[in-house]
Amino acid sequence: MIKWSRFVGFLLIVVLFFALAIPTYKGIWGGITLGLDLKGGFDVLYEVQDTPDEKVTPEGISATIKAIEKRIDSAGIAEPVLQKEGTNRIRVQLAGVFNQDDAKKLLVQSAQLEFVGPDQKTVLATGKDLKANAKYETNSQTGRPQVAIEFKEAQKFKEITEKYYKQNMAIVLDGQMLQNPVIDDVIYNGKAVIGQSDAKEAMQMANYLNAGSLPFPMKEISSFSVSPSLGESALTKTLWAGLIAYALIFVFMVVVYRLPGLIAMIALVMYTYLLFAIVDFLGVTLTLPGLAALVLGIGMAVDVNIIAIERMKDEFRHGKSMLSAVIMGKKRSMPTIIDANITSIIAGILMYWFGTGAIKSFAVAHIISVLVTFITAVLISRLMLQLLVRSNIIKNPWWLAAPSKRGGTSK
Repeated sequence: MIKWSRFVGFLLIVVLFFALAIPTYKGIWGGITLGLDLKGGFDVLYEVQDTPDEKVTPEGISATIKAIEKRIDSAGIAEPVLQKEGTNRIRVQLAGVFNQDDAKKLLVQSAQLEFVGPDQKTVLATGKDLKANAKYETNSQTGRPQVAIEFKEAQKFKEITEKYYKQNMAIVLDGQMLQNPVIDDVIYNGKAVIGQSDAKEAMQMANYLNAGSLPFPMKEISSFSVSPSLGESALTKTLWAGLIAYALIFVFMVVVYRLPGLIAMIALVMYTYLLFAIVDFLGVTLTLPGLAALVLGIGMAVDVNIIAIERMKDEFRHGKSMLSAVIMGKKRSMPTIIDANITSIIAGILMYWFGTGAIKSFAVAHIISVLVTFITAVLISRLMLQLLVRSNIIKNPWWLAAPSKRGGTSK
């Protein structure tokens, strides 16, 4: 007797998944942050160096990384990757940034701003006296670009402008005089402007002033850039590799394992969707090695199903019924599957712990793919196959990849 409720349960799992996946997969893929090897961008490795007064410490490296992050944030660059390498090196990856000169200036240049008295020697104030809110704006009267600045202590600037009223006060940036204006008014609110020659220079100067100085000097060790076209080509080729793998695996699974193979492929589609949804949700930056790990995970996810199906075939050989063979096959495959997944996760953790850069990206993607494999290839595919068998729609064990007996098909 056919149990339609079980068959409807099987269909509901499939229909509900595709009803969710089809409208949302584009948004999930579009929300994933791509690394510079897929999107194009700039990569530079710096060595943090000692100063005459202080040696580099782990705390100093952390402070330097935070200072660089502040500079990057002030420039509005999204999703930077900063990693400590070794004891005194920092790798910076800026996806979508292609001008190396501007990027390097942003990362390492310090805007040493000074306000110098009429004698051209006395430093009245420095950039450290400013709030980190410098911004580019346009002069309402002349239309010229300028940088608006504000002192932390308005009283200090008021005293300076009172003392040097009607005298020159030079504004010097990195040893170069920008302006030498006459103080015409006493400034009470601590706000002033610095005129610039063009908008780009004004915006850069605002970023430099807001970023402040770095705790330690940095020496460039290596750098390279990836063009957008090269990154797009790598992404396209990897996705095509994934699609071809899907097609070949689909043909193999359906031809060799029949209905269990088809269910395994449905679970594989679920695996892919959940995998990218989790990557998007966690905000993981997807790099080329990471994407390769996800594609590799397709084969691993299918392998879990193959182990379970082969155990099920062993049960058929021992004369078990269809339902008993499915239940016992899945049950006896679990220790092998669990052990394989645990050892695979351990390998991923070790790669992440000891690796750097691309190795870490591969390891993160690998661990996520193993966990998702357990959810889809073990739990969901097992549930779907049992619902289908319990519905009694399948009468012939051949459809469940049962091995043929001598002289004909198993019955």
